[in-house]
Amino acid sequence: MPNVDIYDLKNQKVGEVELSDAVFKADVNEHLLYESVRHYLASARSGTAKTKNRWEVAGSGKKLWRQKGTGRARSGSIRSPLWRHGGTIHGPQPRDYSYHLNKKMLTGALRSALSAKLRDGELKVVSAFSFADHKTKSMASALETLEARRSVLLVNTIEPNRNLELGSRNLPGVKLVATKDVTTYDLLAHKFVVISEAAAKKLSEALS
Repeated sequence: MPNVDIYDLKNQKVGEVELSDAVFKADVNEHLLYESVRHYLASARSGTAKTKNRWEVAGSGKKLWRQKGTGRARSGSIRSPLWRHGGTIHGPQPRDYSYHLNKKMLTGALRSALSAKLRDGELKVVSAFSFADHKTKSMASALETLEARRSVLLVNTIEPNRNLELGSRNLPGVKLVATKDVTTYDLLAHKFVVISEAAAKKLSEALS
């Protein structure tokens, strides 16, 4: 099992934690990462695009002119798709883009993402997110000290931490999630991952 260093919020090493090989030292399967991200993005699509068919656009259904004798092309309705402001043929309609992806694939993708982050030095375990206040300045200073710049994903347990929630919510590029809500997309979308020791142990047990 890999021994991962634990740091405090001053970026000082305070110990080590033993994590599961199956979760934090797994082979990185790029295909699983792709499928998991594709599944996440498809589920997030609103699917509200819609065009009006000929029976939904405004206009009378009366025949515009007699069938023969005018010298013009025959026409039956002003709402015809051939006419300007008429209906649309085979246009988009509201639909659900989500699809099922089995649990083994989703779990495997999470293992791959966590292993890749640890391998690339983009995952740091902290002893706890203990802040004296809920100021954004304190949160930003801690992340700067931890050398977690640009986009950062904070992972904590489900126990409420008011100072952490309020301090991180206004920082651009910073997202806070609980262990149960961690997704492959979030792990890959953020440059750095800062995770509490308790959350790391929980993920190590849950994904083993």
